[in-house]
Amino acid sequence: MARDTTDLTPIASKAELISHLADGSKPETDFRIGTEHEKFPFFIDGNTPVPYEGERSIKALLDGMTRMLGWEPIIDAGKIIGLVEPTGQGAISLEPGGQFELSGAPLETIHQTCRESNAHLAQLREIAEPLGIRFLGLGGSPKWSLAETPRMPKSRYDIMTNYMPKVGKQGLDMMYRTCTIQVNLDFSSETDMRRKMQVSTKLQPIATALFANSPFTEGKPNGFLSWRGDIWRDTDNQRAGLLPFIFEQGFSFEHYVDWALDVPMYFVTRNGVYHDCTHVTFRQFMDGALKNELPNGLPTMGDWANHLSTLFPDVRLKRFLEMRGADGGPWRNICALPAFWVGLIYDCGALDAAEQLTKDWTFEQVNALRDAVPVQGLAAEIDGRSLHQLSRDLLDIARKGLQSRARLNDEGNDESHFLAPLEEVVARGETAAGQMLSLYKGRWNGSVEPVFDEYAY
Repeated sequence: MARDTTDLTPIASKAELISHLADGSKPETDFRIGTEHEKFPFFIDGNTPVPYEGERSIKALLDGMTRMLGWEPIIDAGKIIGLVEPTGQGAISLEPGGQFELSGAPLETIHQTCRESNAHLAQLREIAEPLGIRFLGLGGSPKWSLAETPRMPKSRYDIMTNYMPKVGKQGLDMMYRTCTIQVNLDFSSETDMRRKMQVSTKLQPIATALFANSPFTEGKPNGFLSWRGDIWRDTDNQRAGLLPFIFEQGFSFEHYVDWALDVPMYFVTRNGVYHDCTHVTFRQFMDGALKNELPNGLPTMGDWANHLSTLFPDVRLKRFLEMRGADGGPWRNICALPAFWVGLIYDCGALDAAEQLTKDWTFEQVNALRDAVPVQGLAAEIDGRSLHQLSRDLLDIARKGLQSRARLNDEGNDESHFLAPLEEVVARGETAAGQMLSLYKGRWNGSVEPVFDEYAY
């Protein structure tokens, strides 16, 4: 999330929270694609991390992008922590360890998404290369320890850093040493939301397997194809992971709101100051628990929107759906991830087929799959079939869905060619992580240093 919301509308009832989500519904003609991607900055000299301050720094990158783009800086406690396009069509933000994120504009086609990502990376290179900085497209930091990783001066991250060790073993690794590619997609009604949420939740472990790209930690293999996928198994399990109620036939906006109300909060902002509120749930906040602790100590719709942004299920529901299962990766994956999900759930026939494929999968089966995928990748199984086999079927469904959408570029090509990186993974039967491990054992001679050359943007 680029910057925290400041909607001061007071909340009078739970019904308003449900309406907040339901108001995201829109006609299919207005469906959009919002793609986000994160990457690790590093100094070319020594493959070392980039600090926030200094002549060659994260701050220098942000200042340079401000001058180039003319976007508005986002300031936290006097420090620049991001940029936002003046009309709200996109933003640049920082993750806790300096991971540089583009939150793309809501676009109509994946052709536009690819152009946006390509333009962003070209602009960033223009600013970064004179500073001796490049960017790495991986799901997990391959070399630096947590102690070596810089910390960004962002108030909400200070609160989260203090809280994470209390609620899980890998929360700090999630914050400081992972990157993702994510796509945000729309729904037309509560029924449409339910179908898309259920199908995409069941399929999220398959996305983790296909995009697995984090096999190294602190300079050596970590035992995983998707270390990032394993990290999310023990980060903050009250607010992360697989939600059993999503599998229920009558899953609704109200079910999600009831769950969200009982998740501990991270923070509340008042007059630009972040207040640690990890000791209360949002329901307790609504019942007056912070009346005497905060200025204006009753909740607003801005507080609710911020709270929703700090929940981490595999598919996050806001006024749209966020697909959160994929590791960060190379440029082609930035286009492949939205192609995968748009192909599966933005075409009626494709959504029907994906729903039919997954209809008998239970919470227990999907949870077991989610546990197996970080190590086993495409070899993991559900319902008697390997993900390698299932991926072929899913990519066929996605390809037909994209062809049916028939959103053509200037050369007359539809969006289905953006699935090519995933089709290559399935054809090889090997993920990007598996390829890197083979290189590590072979041409790289037991070193992760070559990853900074061969996997940089």
